[in-house]
Amino acid sequence: MLPDLGNLTGFEWDAGNERKSASKHGVAPRECEEAFFNDPVLLLDDHGHSLKEPRFHLLGRTDAHRKLFITFTVRKTRIRVISARPMNRKERIIYEKT
Repeated sequence: MLPDLGNLTGFEWDAGNERKSASKHGVAPRECEEAFFNDPVLLLDDHGHSLKEPRFHLLGRTDAHRKLFITFTVRKTRIRVISARPMNRKERIIYEKT
């Protein structure tokens, strides 16, 4: 079941995941957070990686209209970003249809 983003209270950052998204993909934590609040937002289940805890994908855009693909989980009432990167071509096509 997809989470209701309106019921979540904030973000929880893991230093390792934060560094990985920034250094490997050039995505800052602030950009990730923006993508959760800018319309349109497309949420998808990540069934393939949800063995230990439910994981989800978010396709969204930053305030600067940068399109991001974000993998995250929910811990209590907080969003924990696992990874974030720019959308690839296929993801952009799917996102732009929303």
